[in-house]
Amino acid sequence: MKIRNMLGAVLVTLFVALAAHAGDGCEAVYGNGDNLFTLATGSPGELGLLKKLADEFNRANGTTMCWKKAGSGKSLKLLQEKKVDLVLVHAPAAEKKAVAEGWAIKRTLIGSNEFYIVGPKDDPAGIAGARSAADAYSRIAAHKAAFFSRGDNSGTNKKELSIWKTAGVSPAGNWYIITKDFMMATLKRANDSKGYFMTDSSTWVAGQKDTPDLKILFKGDPVLINTYHGLCQPEGATKGQPAASKFIDFIGSPEGQAIIGTYGKDLYGTSMYDDAAYAKQYVH
Repeated sequence: MKIRNMLGAVLVTLFVALAAHAGDGCEAVYGNGDNLFTLATGSPGELGLLKKLADEFNRANGTTMCWKKAGSGKSLKLLQEKKVDLVLVHAPAAEKKAVAEGWAIKRTLIGSNEFYIVGPKDDPAGIAGARSAADAYSRIAAHKAAFFSRGDNSGTNKKELSIWKTAGVSPAGNWYIITKDFMMATLKRANDSKGYFMTDSSTWVAGQKDTPDLKILFKGDPVLINTYHGLCQPEGATKGQPAASKFIDFIGSPEGQAIIGTYGKDLYGTSMYDDAAYAKQYVH
C-alpha cells in the first residue's frame, strides 16, 4: 500500500510539474529529469528534430526540456527577457547583436537548410526563369500574384524582407497576404489559395504531400541558405542556464551532429537539415 501511495504521489507531482510548465507557455515538455531548462525555436520543434535531440540529451543528463514555440525574432526576445534559457534561431545579424550586447553567449553553428520559393504549378509570375531571389520577388510584385508572408518577425520573415529590399519593392496591397502564422500553416494556406511562399526546405520535405497544388519554382541563390545557431543565457543569468549550455555542447558534438544531419531520411528518403560542417561554407 505504501509503495502504491508513494508511486501515486510521484505521478501527481510529475503531473502538476508538467501542467505548470504548460502554463508557462510550453508547446511540449520532453523528459522527466530534475533539472528543467527552457528552449525557444520554431521549425526544428515543429518538425520533430528538437524532440529527437531532447530525448537523447535528457536520457543522458537527467534533464527536462520545455519547448516554447516561437520564430527567431520572438525567440531572441524571450532570451533577452530571461524567459528562456536557450534558443535555436536563424537570424545572423540579430544573433551577433545579442552576443555583442552581452545577453547571449555560446553562439554555435548547428546546421542549415535552405529556402525555396514555391508557387502554383502554372507559375503566373514566371519566377522559374528568374536570375536571383530578388528577381523572382520583383516578378511576383509586377504581376501582383498572391504572395504569402508570415509577417511575424521570424527568421523567415526577416529573410523575406531583406529580399524585397534588394529587389527595391515595398510589398503592399491585396496580393501581399500576411498570415502571422508558422511555416507549415502558411505553406498550406499558400497551397489552398494557389499563391507564392518562401518556405524552408525542411518544411517542404515534410509538407509537400499536403500541398499538391504547389511546386518548387526557384531555389539555389546563395542568399537563400538558412544557417541555424544555438545561443544561451550568460552564466548565472537563469536557473536552467547550466543545462542549456550543456545542450549547446551536445548539439555541436559528433553525436548531436549525426542526429541533425540524418534527421528525416528514414521518413522522407532525404535529410531535412544539413550539419554544421556543410553549413560552415555559408557563414560570413
